[in-house]
Amino acid sequence: MRKDFYFRWSIFLLISLGLLSCSSENPQESTTLQAHYLSNRAPLKPNPYLELPLGSIKPNGWLKEQLERMASGMTGNLDTVYPEVVGERNGWLGGDGDGWERGPYWIDGLLPLAFILDDDELREKAMKWVNWTLTHQAESGYIGPVPFEEDPTPEAGIQKGPRKDWWPKMVMLKILKQYYQATHDARVIEVLTKYFHYQLNELPSHPLDELSFWANRRAGDNLEVIYWLYNITGDQKLLDLGELVQEQTFPWQQVFESEPNDYVFADIWEYNQGKRYPYDATEISRLNLAQVPGLHTVNVAQGLKQPVVYYQKSGDPSAVNSVKNALAMLKKYHGQPQGMYGGDEPLHGNSPVQGIEFCSISEEMFSLETILKITGDASFADLLEKITYNALPTQASDDFTSRQYFQAANQVVLSDEMDYSYETEHHGGTDFVFGELTGYPCCTTNMHQSWPKFVQNLFYATPDAGVAALLYAPSSVELLVGNGERLQIKETTGFPFRESIQFELNLSATSDFPFHLRIPSWAVNPTILINGESVAFENKNGIAIIQRTWQDGDQVELNLPMQLKSSTWYEGMVAIERGPLVYSLKIEGETKTKDRNDRFRAFQEVYPLDPWNYGLKESTLNDLESSVKVQENPWDGSYPWNLENAPIQLTLPAYQIPSWKLINQASTDLNLENLGEGREVVLVPYGTTTLRITEFPLIKSE
Repeated sequence: MRKDFYFRWSIFLLISLGLLSCSSENPQESTTLQAHYLSNRAPLKPNPYLELPLGSIKPNGWLKEQLERMASGMTGNLDTVYPEVVGERNGWLGGDGDGWERGPYWIDGLLPLAFILDDDELREKAMKWVNWTLTHQAESGYIGPVPFEEDPTPEAGIQKGPRKDWWPKMVMLKILKQYYQATHDARVIEVLTKYFHYQLNELPSHPLDELSFWANRRAGDNLEVIYWLYNITGDQKLLDLGELVQEQTFPWQQVFESEPNDYVFADIWEYNQGKRYPYDATEISRLNLAQVPGLHTVNVAQGLKQPVVYYQKSGDPSAVNSVKNALAMLKKYHGQPQGMYGGDEPLHGNSPVQGIEFCSISEEMFSLETILKITGDASFADLLEKITYNALPTQASDDFTSRQYFQAANQVVLSDEMDYSYETEHHGGTDFVFGELTGYPCCTTNMHQSWPKFVQNLFYATPDAGVAALLYAPSSVELLVGNGERLQIKETTGFPFRESIQFELNLSATSDFPFHLRIPSWAVNPTILINGESVAFENKNGIAIIQRTWQDGDQVELNLPMQLKSSTWYEGMVAIERGPLVYSLKIEGETKTKDRNDRFRAFQEVYPLDPWNYGLKESTLNDLESSVKVQENPWDGSYPWNLENAPIQLTLPAYQIPSWKLINQASTDLNLENLGEGREVVLVPYGTTTLRITEFPLIKSE
């Protein structure tokens, strides 16, 4: 193992040392020890956490198995599953076919997956797209599919354009950034510099939303890569471009700060039909996050990062506060217990039977990851883990060959007869079933970034040459610390199902550096042990910093005791939580495959085999510790995300509600009179379920 450790470091250092030359010029760095990784240049604010090279963090245990299932499932094989869109005809490969967002969406997940797993076959697939972009830049600086000279012949299911739309380019910018972080290929810097100079020249006459409004809603992604490149090159034109992009971007901060009002949209897509840049002040003033129907769910998820990305330049803390306000409003008016908010596709309120789009999960995760490293605020990590460990696993099949377009907190049937979403007239009733192209196919291509990017954000470097573990999962990391010593950390844990996390530190030499550990807000009396001895620590805003001289072989144990709690949701319904996990009624299901021979392809419906219409008594919730039995099931650390493998379960008393029935195949309209007999029911982690009740009716005590 030691020989392998040093061999990998000889390669890893080539990338790390390249970044040293960039960060060492940053006048903002005034710590005793210099940062070993790319930091913000003035006038950008220093960030508390620094990204590590792609591939330096590796998943272990069930998390590695999750990524391997993606590799053998749709992520690794989408070109054969969906060749009409991401095959050789794609415009991002020089073809005359699909030339918009879906090809880059796929590579935005495939590329990090390939480098994290060190999979040559996946890397070769991703590199076709990267190399085409890097070798086909126009003299003007334009990148992307070659624009058509004449309007192309329409083809069903193919988005051939608009090829010059700024929005799909933003996804490719994310890809090129990740590729550079893995390889240090100098072509990326050359191509991006030329492209951003082109964008600086073009935006005054061809603004972000000239061809579609998507770019002005999602330009936070554009700005994030502009600042990243500026930190490498110091090109002042990039700061000028940043101001221009900020000016033309939808004013998310203003919307996030707006309080509810009485304005009601004339139709569900009124928000999308508003005036583009320059924005109409009256229209913007009407918008807020309480509206139903409201803003587009995925745009909101992507927009969350935008004020914080610009905060690096403005330094105005109101930007961060606006995002916190946005998250609070989303939870209050549209929230569900798994950490997400309802949007199918507009924001739709917090009924537990209405949908959450898969794309919004992927994009909110990426936004929270971006916000976390810029702010260092641990509350964003708490929410990120809740979404990752509850909402994310359940929306894709175990073999990662199918997915739901929408999921819901309460879903007791999945069929093509479900008809209560705001926007379903074009989806053939397939929003909730599992399939390759059911609902709408954007999620078929955009689902792949979620797990790999989560892995890439498990650890960070710190500006004072330390390391931070802000998200927890079985994994390992290699990086430089202290005065350039080489550190490998192996993290062993059953988290989020278990309370203990162990870190083994392997060092090339004794080193003095800080080790940051996140203390989740839900943790009750957490403890830290070093080599078996308890140590005192200060929990400062959810972060414990251990500064010491570390020895090779040091062991750190973090214990995060979890406590049962109930939370209140739609019309007083309640959910049961413990630590980062939300728990749902265990419902066995029968899967039926249906093929209607239409564009949605074959899909799987799921019907319940167990009763589901239970409520919880107030007396149970008032004394959860004695009313609920917590049972840790035998578990070897392998894939946990189904009923058979659930590593933990809860048993508690519940009462059947005979009047609670299905309406339009959703569990709605209940009457709490004439309750059935009480019985013990089993709750399992939300992420292990397909059918579930998560929000339970509250039965008041007499």
